[in-house]
Amino acid sequence: MISAHALELAQTLVRMNTVSHNSNLELIHFIRDHLAKLGVKSRLTFNEDKTKANLFATLGEGKPAGIILSGHTDTVPWDGQDWTMDPLSALVKDGNLYGRGSADMKAFIGVAVSQAEQFLNSDAPFALHYAFSYEEEVGCFGVKELIADLRDANIKPLACIVGEPTSMIPAIAHKGVYRYKCCVRGKEAHSSLTPHSVNAIEMAARVVGRVRDMAEDFEKNELRFEGFDVPFSTSSVGQFHGGIADNVVPRDAEFRYEFRDLPTANAAQMQSEVVAYAQSLEPGMKKVAPAAGFEFETICEIPSFLGSKDDPVTRLAQELSGEKGTTLVAFGTEAGLFKNAGISTVVCGPGSIQQAHQPDEYVSLEQLGRCEAFMQGLAATNAFG
Repeated sequence: MISAHALELAQTLVRMNTVSHNSNLELIHFIRDHLAKLGVKSRLTFNEDKTKANLFATLGEGKPAGIILSGHTDTVPWDGQDWTMDPLSALVKDGNLYGRGSADMKAFIGVAVSQAEQFLNSDAPFALHYAFSYEEEVGCFGVKELIADLRDANIKPLACIVGEPTSMIPAIAHKGVYRYKCCVRGKEAHSSLTPHSVNAIEMAARVVGRVRDMAEDFEKNELRFEGFDVPFSTSSVGQFHGGIADNVVPRDAEFRYEFRDLPTANAAQMQSEVVAYAQSLEPGMKKVAPAAGFEFETICEIPSFLGSKDDPVTRLAQELSGEKGTTLVAFGTEAGLFKNAGISTVVCGPGSIQQAHQPDEYVSLEQLGRCEAFMQGLAATNAFG
């Protein structure tokens, strides 16, 4: 069962409103100040307007670089969801901790921070690092700044454990998430004069059709990656806007789409195919209106992650969690970014993604107890690598 201290820290973090469009500084400063009382300095890296920050801290200065415990501090909103309690209540009831971010993933951060003193007093031959980021939920933007700061400071951790909710089963792969916005400029006209116009909705629809064709091709022809719920890459359109009236040929249209690529696929190539198809339509559009065409904007690029059951950090996570196997997860995480930075990575944390982002989100106290035992075992580890 989780200790009172670890539970209290987890509850404190859940009560802070760090929805992605809000500042996370209250939470970051709380952890910074908590660590400062133990003599631990924190490195903060900020977003452009200084309203959000990442925190990186090393426990065991002077020891060789060791293992990162990574978590994101932002949460998704709860607007319109049917909660039976205050989403910021951090209510403990029926063996669960409730609240937005309890599963995804403030409880993990709280448990990790609760072990700071034990990590500092550990005889482990390597340091432990905290890496807590902003804006993971909207595109993993914060962790990119954190990783760049580590590179600039020549800090080279050996491994990373991302504490996303996997029910404490080490996860060694997930798909990437790549989202884009396409803006189409046509030429308006009265709908009785369509030959003198470029219909932005119709041209956008052609590209939307290509995205759909790609999805069908992935399903029919892509080599399967067994272990995923959907063992092939996917593409889909999530939003579409355009038009002002039934009798006006629309000048403008906009849509957003995404690819969720297998670790063995190439998301950049997928996007290039969409852009190339759109460009093939432009000559005909420009004959009518030279300013007509397509513009693409990247919303987010979260790379896929592929670790290995044979990686030392995976074996360590299995040992500490008591799990003999590994799993794959359907959701995106920061793991691919750490892995691409040359840091061996595994995803392993308390709770289930089935409770994350839901009304009455929760994580069980049993899972948090297992997570705390995991941390205590990590502090007692006398070798790694």
